[in-house]
Amino acid sequence: MLIARWQIDARFGHKQEVIGRLQAWARDIAPQAGLLRGRLLTGSVGAREATVVHEWEVADLGELDRAWAELGKIAAHAQWGRELEPFVVSGTARWEIYRVIDPLA
Repeated sequence: MLIARWQIDARFGHKQEVIGRLQAWARDIAPQAGLLRGRLLTGSVGAREATVVHEWEVADLGELDRAWAELGKIAAHAQWGRELEPFVVSGTARWEIYRVIDPLA
C-alpha cells in the first residue's frame, strides 16, 4: 500500500478557503477518479501553518496512475484548479509518495 501525499501552501489569510475547496474536491471529484480513502491535514507544530496536505491511500503506483489519468478527463477538476489558484502560493504544490510499512512485522 502507498500513501500519495499532495501538499500546497495557502496564501496568507486564505487557509480556510483552501481547506473548504479541498474538502469539496474530496467529496465531489476524487471519487470520480477512484480516490476513495483519504484525509486532509494542515500544518500545526513544526510545520508551516499555511501548508495543507491531502493524503490518499492507494494499493500501488498503477492505481495512482489510473487516478491521475482520470483526473485529466474530468472537466470539473480543471475548473476547480482554476478557481483554487488565487488562494494558494504559486509553485508550492507537490506530490510525495510513501510506502506503508507495518510497524509490527
